[in-house]
Order: sequence, then structure tokens, then C-alpha cells
Amino acid sequence: MKRNLGIVLLLLMGAVLSCESKPDQANPKQEMKKKAVVYQVFTRLFGNTNTTNKPWGTLEENGVGKFADFSEKALSEIRKLGVTHIWYTGVPHHALVNDYTAYGISNDDPDVVKGRAGSPYAVKDYYNVNPDLAVDPVKRLEEFKALVDRTHAAGMKVIIDVVPNHVARSYQGLTNPEGTMDFGAHDDVSKEYDVNNNFYYIPGSTFKVPEWRDGYLPLGGEESVLVDGKFVENPAKWTGNGSRLAQPNFNDWYETVKVNYGLRPDGSKDFEELPSGMEKQGYIEHFQFWENKTVPNSWDKFKDIALYWLDFGVDGFRYDMAEMVPVEFWSYLNSNIKTKNPDAFLLAEVYNPDLYRNYIHKGKMDYLYDKVELYDSIKHVMKGYGWTDHIPVVQKRMADIEHHMLHFLENHDEQRIASPEFAGNAQMGKPAMVVSATLSTSPTMIYFGQEVGEPGAENAGFGKPSRTSIFDYVGVPHHQRWMNHGHFDGGQLTEDEKNLRDFYQRLLNFTISSNALMGDYQEIHFYNKDHTEGYDHKILSFVRWKDGEKLIVISNFDDVKTYTLDLKIPEDVIAKWHLENPTYLLKEELYGKEKATLTIQEGRGNVRLQLPPLESYVFSVQ
Repeated sequence: MKRNLGIVLLLLMGAVLSCESKPDQANPKQEMKKKAVVYQVFTRLFGNTNTTNKPWGTLEENGVGKFADFSEKALSEIRKLGVTHIWYTGVPHHALVNDYTAYGISNDDPDVVKGRAGSPYAVKDYYNVNPDLAVDPVKRLEEFKALVDRTHAAGMKVIIDVVPNHVARSYQGLTNPEGTMDFGAHDDVSKEYDVNNNFYYIPGSTFKVPEWRDGYLPLGGEESVLVDGKFVENPAKWTGNGSRLAQPNFNDWYETVKVNYGLRPDGSKDFEELPSGMEKQGYIEHFQFWENKTVPNSWDKFKDIALYWLDFGVDGFRYDMAEMVPVEFWSYLNSNIKTKNPDAFLLAEVYNPDLYRNYIHKGKMDYLYDKVELYDSIKHVMKGYGWTDHIPVVQKRMADIEHHMLHFLENHDEQRIASPEFAGNAQMGKPAMVVSATLSTSPTMIYFGQEVGEPGAENAGFGKPSRTSIFDYVGVPHHQRWMNHGHFDGGQLTEDEKNLRDFYQRLLNFTISSNALMGDYQEIHFYNKDHTEGYDHKILSFVRWKDGEKLIVISNFDDVKTYTLDLKIPEDVIAKWHLENPTYLLKEELYGKEKATLTIQEGRGNVRLQLPPLESYVFSVQ
């Protein structure tokens, strides 16, 4: 009875909060008063000052960053960059090749670990953190809690990973809360599937490590008693990416096992589906829908994990490969999270555009990666074979969900802008970053080192250069120059690197202070292609406005050509802005050096400007 009364009071309190402080569900632009900026940092790489970078090097040889490296000074400088949220990547304890048996932690088998430092997406213990990141592994949870508190004190919120689709083959919870059982502890392994089994099994078959390819050998071929081509798993489990082979392929996610969410092997569902109309309901209604329903055991396990970290002080989660988990589970999990913390920041990796609206509206996600649509379009322009014409088309297609599509140019999965395999020059990212950060009301994300032109050139071991390694111990050279031996003052940066970071700082701080960037958008690109001499597919222009702030944004993606233009502002924009004077002064918001004038004749605006290579202007109408 007390439990039911508590639930009623909780729901009533949620309803009051929803009415008083939360926006109308149908008006998503009001969810944040200003734009958010997420700084993704690979936690074990951030503070590492070691420059050895030996391929397949050990922690002792190549070094590793610690929670403690995020000092008050470091966090202050990140905040000054314009950051509102830090996504600490790789915090949950994942499988790795280092000996922590003195601390009661079992060794992981290199035959099922990618690299030496291990994939952050092969989580071994969800109720603890990576011992590599602690000065004292015994106190690793306390050290992370101190980092959470320091981050909050610096004025930023904390995001960590949750990877519901799969866990490490060697999963072993050492510090589970009382009554919490490990994944698979009560599974009936005689069955391929049972609704309350946490894993899928291959009865009668034992697991075999994959056949190594492309010259790859565990630990780079180093002899080790742990490397014997075997890993004991009987019966074998399905692999994380869904492979049902007892011996997965080298390109499968062989270091992980897939979690069962009540999806039968034939794809049918062993749980109740959301009824029609739930996509229009808020998290409170979703919470109420699931309240008295029986759900698969894995759903409750991940709910408990998420609530544990919320209690710990974490402010949100980034969900790995969310589309591989049924949307009903997300409705269940996220409505529980939002009931506990309505302001939790929930970001998901979904790559299928056909699923976007389901995972936002039914799954109650706050934000999804805008990878397949915007990122890919901008990358093609940066590489020289794409046209800016495609960007307004993408934005129009995303119009109903644009606020929920987080924008980025780098993350741990993508190539560094400065890598030869991408643009080969960090300066090429400047117009792209202006467009990415100002095009919509959605959050912006940057990856640590992006702001100083990190090229990801290191051969760390597992995987190839162009992406900073997430599998091995490595130093990040450009970022290390900014760290300057722990001073975090950019003391070793080149002038070009300093100027690049200054650009990012100016841009991001403008975005988090602008009202217009949380308001209306209209492309003027195609109008100018039709009416402006010399305007072509290397340029992009659009306007933004809200609460009296009116912005004209124009970017030049060409790395050679300077454009001299009479940029046109269409009649309907002039009318919407209620501009009645013949001239208006334009202020350039990023550097304040460029002066321009908006002249209006017969209801149409005109801006005479010169646009150098890779330059952008963000003009505000005075």
C-alpha cells in the first residue's frame, strides 16, 4: 500500500513539474532555452601526457589518463570553450588486458578483447568503473564521484555510456547492489531462447575464437599465457551484433554477447507493444503504461543500472546502437529515467532514418545522432564532391524532428577532420562547423582534440589511423600540446592550432547565448542560386530568428576561391522580420571585424560582401 501511495505521489509531482517547468510536448524547441554543447572526451586518453605511442604498447609503456587529470583548471577551460555537457566515454568497467587480480578483478582473455586497453563497448561490470582510470583502483568509484562533483561545480553536466545491446563475454559484477544478480546468472542455457534469459544460446556448441585476419593477432602477436586461441564459453552465446555462429567472424563484435530483450529468434515479440497514440504521449503516460506490466528480466536489469547512475549524480546517458534494441524497451527505460529526473539528457545512436521518429516519439529519446543525413552530407561537401544544395534538403526532411537530431563533425567512431582520409586539413572543418552548430535548434557535439585539429595519425595497435584509437593505450599529440603537461593553457600549440581553438570557442559560446538559434529557420540558398550572380554550390546561406534577434549565416566551403557577392534576402524574410527602414547595420558575431550593411529595395534585402576561402559570417541585424 505504501508503495502504491508513493507511486501516486510521484506521478502527481511529475505532473506538477510537467505543468510548471517543462515545455509542451508538441513544442520541442522550448525544451532548452538555449542550445546545448556536448564535449565528448575519451576519458582514458584525455590526461595522458606520455608521447611514446608504441603500437600495442602496455599501460606502463604508453601511459593512461586518470579521472584526476580532469582538474578544476582543465574543467574550467572546457567550460570556457562553450561546453554545457561532458560525455565521459569509456567510464563503465569494460574488458581490458591489464592485471588487476590484486584488487579482486579477474583477468580478461586477450582472445576476446579488442586491442590492449579494450573496447569501451564491451562492458564487464555496470556497477563499477574502469580501474585504469583511477589513481587507486580500490577507490575507483570514489574517484569518479569526485569527478562528477568537480564537473558540476564547473557548471557542466555529466553523460556516460550505457550499452544495452551487448555486454562483454567476461561479464562479472563485483560490486552489485544487494539483491542484484549478474546478467545470465539464472538463464536456462539448455534453450536458445527464453523470455527471461538475458542471453541467446547455441545449445550443444562451444564458443570458438574467430580466425584472425589481415595480419591481426591478439596483443599484436606478443606471447602471453592468456593468448591461446581459446575462450571457455559453453554453450556458446550469440555475438553482440547478432551473429548466431559459435565461431563468429573476425569482423563481428566477437568480444561481446547480445542481450535478449524478449525478441524471439524469429523476430516476433514476447512483450506487450505500445498501443496506437502513445507516440503523442509524454514520459508520464509511458511510465503509467508499463507500471503494472511484466517485462523481460533484462529490461529491469538495465532500468536498475540507469537509476543507480542517476543516484550517483550522472545527468544523462549516451546509448550505443539503440536501434538494435526494441523501441518498447526504450519507452520503458526512458520513462523510468525521466520520472526520476525530468531533465536527464538522453542521446542515442540510431543510423536508420526510417526509425528516427519511432525512437524519438515512442522510445522517448531526447536526441539522436544526425549522422546519415546531415553529417554525411556535410562530409561529402568537405571532401569536395558534395554540393551544399543537399543540406537544405536534408534540413527540410528533418523539419518535424530537427530539435532532436544532435549535430557533430567528429566522434570516436568517425574519422578526424584533419586526417588524410577525411579532409586532410582541420581548417576545412570551419565552415562545416558553423553550419553544423547554427543550422537548427539541436545540440552540438565536438570530440576532444577536434578544436585543435587532431588528425588521428597514430598506429596504436588494433584498428587503423584516421580515428583516434578507442582500443589501445595511446597519447593524442595535438591535444597533449594543448594540455601542456597538465597546465591546460595551450602553451605548446602552434599559432594555427591556437587560432583554430579560438574559432571553436567563439562559435560555441555564441551558440549557447543566442536566442535566434532556438527559433525559426529558413534557407535562402536556392533563392540566391537563382538570383545572385556568382553564387554556387560551394556556398550555403540561411537565416535564423527569435525574440528580436535576426541572423544571416553564410559559409564558403571552397578552400581556394574568394566570392564577391550581393547576397539576397528574400521578400518573405524581410516581411517576417518587419524591416521597414532602407538600411540596417549588420554586426558579425564571431569576430566583430567584418562590417556589412543590409539594404532594402522593393521589399528585398541585399548584402554586399566578400567571402574568403573557408570563411563564414554570422551577421546579426542591428
